[in-house]
Amino acid sequence: MPETRVTLAAIAAEAGVSLATMSKVLNGRSDVAPATRARLEEHLARHGYTRRNSAQRSDFVELVFHELEPSWSMEVIEGVEEVAHAANLSVVLTVSGDRHAPSADWIDGVLRRRPVGVILVFSDIEARYREKLHSRGIPFVIVDPAGDPSPEVPSVGSANWSGGLMATRHLIELGHRRIAAITGPEDMMCSLARVDGYRSAMNAAGLPIDPALIRFGDFHPAGGERHAAELLALPDPPTAIFAGSDLQALGAIAAGSAAGLRVPDDLSVVGYDDIALSRWMSPQLTTVHQPLRRMGEEATRLALRLADGVTPDTLRMDLATHLVVRGSTAPRAA
Repeated sequence: MPETRVTLAAIAAEAGVSLATMSKVLNGRSDVAPATRARLEEHLARHGYTRRNSAQRSDFVELVFHELEPSWSMEVIEGVEEVAHAANLSVVLTVSGDRHAPSADWIDGVLRRRPVGVILVFSDIEARYREKLHSRGIPFVIVDPAGDPSPEVPSVGSANWSGGLMATRHLIELGHRRIAAITGPEDMMCSLARVDGYRSAMNAAGLPIDPALIRFGDFHPAGGERHAAELLALPDPPTAIFAGSDLQALGAIAAGSAAGLRVPDDLSVVGYDDIALSRWMSPQLTTVHQPLRRMGEEATRLALRLADGVTPDTLRMDLATHLVVRGSTAPRAA
């Protein structure tokens, strides 16, 4: 449209570059000096330029993980794919490779690919990168944000605090008093929220919170096993463990077995996520159901609405969690 070209020409002139260089930056080309690219991005953001050329819109959404964990990731993928398929769109899966934050290389790549929208899982995104995506008309939504997103950042999460509360309350109701919590990285919002729920349940029951029983690590089985082994070796070990993921719970059960303990007779374990594997463990795992598939669905719906220029009343959605009681928890042994 002529009006758009005038605007771009004015921005290019203001930044002291040619329209050809402007075009390269808008198309995500790599043959532009970093300083020039940064200067143009600053001018584009200052003028609030947003590219909305439907003729150049792609036919896919991009789903981004910082790492792929099949049992957890697959449920999110299936949710994204279902909504994308209904909209006649494909799903492109990429791995950013950086811990919880897309790198500059990934940002440059997505600007070249120009997807209809981007779904970032377990992530955070710097303001400068948000501005780049916005200036190209590429909406993004974060699933289960790593940090605490500002109100203008579209995100879909779940009730992590409530999940931690329910899991711990269940163990307290079974008579457990020495209850440990193993969770993910200390700099991740979901890890902190689940432990805060654990603390709230302990406080409400009038039980002391022993800092030695709270362990931060990662959400993988090896970390769960290592932390559980350390907890069970304490002079006054826990009789129950709340794990921040089902995979950590699997590791905790292995540590209990190695220590000669039977689950749930000697040690109760609660997980988090309710992945398919939790129903095939022996014993079956009591866990907090996190609606991973629906989180993927809702994030994709939100991204597509934003791509169509529709701004919802709220950009933040937190879905409910609930406890699923199975065979890995039992009343505390006398």
